[in-house]
Amino acid sequence: MPARHILVINAGSSSIKTALFDDDLTEILRVEATGIGGTGAVKIGATTDPADLPNNAAALAAIFAALTQQGISLSSLRAVAHRVVHGGATLTAARRITPKIRQAIADCVPLAPLHNPHHLAAIDAVAALAPELPQCASFDTAFHATIPDVARRYALPDRPDLQGLQRYGFHGTSYASLVRALPRQIGTLPKRLLACHLGNGASLCAILEGQSVATTMGYSPLSGLTMGTRVGEIDAGAVLRLVGQLGLDETETLLHHQSGLLGLSGLSSDMRTLEQSDSPKAAFAIDHFCYWAARQAGSMIAAMGGLDAVAFTGGIGENSARIRNDILDKLSWMGNFPSYTVEAQEEIQIARDARTLLNADQREQE
Repeated sequence: MPARHILVINAGSSSIKTALFDDDLTEILRVEATGIGGTGAVKIGATTDPADLPNNAAALAAIFAALTQQGISLSSLRAVAHRVVHGGATLTAARRITPKIRQAIADCVPLAPLHNPHHLAAIDAVAALAPELPQCASFDTAFHATIPDVARRYALPDRPDLQGLQRYGFHGTSYASLVRALPRQIGTLPKRLLACHLGNGASLCAILEGQSVATTMGYSPLSGLTMGTRVGEIDAGAVLRLVGQLGLDETETLLHHQSGLLGLSGLSSDMRTLEQSDSPKAAFAIDHFCYWAARQAGSMIAAMGGLDAVAFTGGIGENSARIRNDILDKLSWMGNFPSYTVEAQEEIQIARDARTLLNADQREQE
């Protein structure tokens, strides 16, 4: 295997997804481990095999073994590129992973306790197996570094103990890839673009002249739109009551894993299942999803001072015409504007970030 290939790793709590790209950013192979925490599966291309995956370490080992079976060793790669959910206030662009950058990612664990530890585990696993292999990281928060302070800051006192409590925004890799892909698709990038990343996690982004100026997610990926299992918009007073009534851990589980489409429907967090159901609660969950997407779209439009186009991406955004049309109908008060569907290309964006960093380093060495 030529040493021009980049392996992208997206390590989560229940699944780890990897994709191998050549230097032209063409996907060569995809290997995924799902069902982590029990009897899961490893998918290589179109082939799926059951596997015992008690934890993330076992899942990573299974993925590396699968790659080896395909003739791909880590030491033969040009680099490994990681998706990292939270880069905090300092990691606002893709970076080569050094001990200092690894520590900065670790420092963000309190900001993303459900995500960053898994990214660090993957980074460390690669480093243990191939110490000399370059590793890079792309941060979901980085695209939103351009949000102005008036949109970023909560109305909290200016105190040292409250530092870090601000809106960060997420899905940045998806929005960055959309900004790159849409002009290739339609020939231009609309000046005031409402971008809708709709999937199990969902958010909106106000993109003004190619830069994020507002987004619906805030301090964590929990806020904003109704999502698959996340509650989205909720009053802080209600959260305080829940903590007093249920305790911190149970409240966290409720808001992150038992709410959203799942909580409203009592059926599923999967929009496809809800669309196929004749249950009134499933219909209400869909209405809730679309209502809040359109209502918060008004806030994004205000942040841009108007609207020139809407773009949908993500699993729901790309595949559900019903959801797209419902949201667009609710935005018809804005008058006529074009809407587009853009294929999510987050892994390609992460590989592109890594290639850019590696090429820059190579030029400096020359």
